[in-house]
Amino acid sequence: MQIEQVAGALGAEISGIDLGQVLGGNAVSALRSALLDHGVLFFHDQNFDTEAHKRLARQFGDIFVHPFFLEGADPEVVTIYRKPGDTQIVGSDWHQDTAMMPEPPMGAILYAKKVPPFGGDTLFANQHLAYERLSGGMKTMLEGLRAINSDRLVAGPGSTRNAGRTTKSRDDSEWQETISLHPVVRTHPETGRKALFVNHSYTVGLEDMSATESKPLLDFLMDWGHRPEFTCRFRWRNGSVALWDNRCTKHIAVNDAQSGERIMRRIQIAGDKPV
Repeated sequence: MQIEQVAGALGAEISGIDLGQVLGGNAVSALRSALLDHGVLFFHDQNFDTEAHKRLARQFGDIFVHPFFLEGADPEVVTIYRKPGDTQIVGSDWHQDTAMMPEPPMGAILYAKKVPPFGGDTLFANQHLAYERLSGGMKTMLEGLRAINSDRLVAGPGSTRNAGRTTKSRDDSEWQETISLHPVVRTHPETGRKALFVNHSYTVGLEDMSATESKPLLDFLMDWGHRPEFTCRFRWRNGSVALWDNRCTKHIAVNDAQSGERIMRRIQIAGDKPV
């Protein structure tokens, strides 16, 4: 297995490994270590089915069942479609996945079944660096501050995300909002490093503050978190895979492939309560 760093902030391309095979303990340990070092791992020329995808995910933890993307009969798998003519796509804002959950997923494995010849890249941002590059005064102010995270912006009757999009989130009248309080700065449970944990898709306010008070600080932190020097960009090919650490990275899908078709299969890995 070879590891090649792809950007200064985060990201590494891994070659010399077949993710569709049963991985031995040494290979899994090496991937875990690389994930902690680089935040997101990229693979090309992979070919594996849904069961192998699940087996791979379980090497890193239990499978996380997504609460409002219910594509197909298997609740452990979300297939994300982008059809020609779609005007909106899943993941078009900078976000950490399902951050409104009490225990958001620790990561995800996204497999490209079909991608357009160009466009549809994914960008990732290192939230360790985003925190570490803040001023001392800002770090002090953020100590103990908690953010309100909700899924009302991306699901439910009040959301407009389904318009012009093939992959739909739940927007029925029986949908119920999920809200959780998480620290604005979380500590990674494996490395002990601190990272920003606020994002455009799910963070809607700050605890014990009005919306007017919360907005300027949140706007700054969320935009600061994806400054160019904190990011890397991944160009997909058929059979490409991305494995990212949701605890310390944000990502965004680029909506620039209007005439192309994109089919991605995603399985998320269960995480723990941010502290």
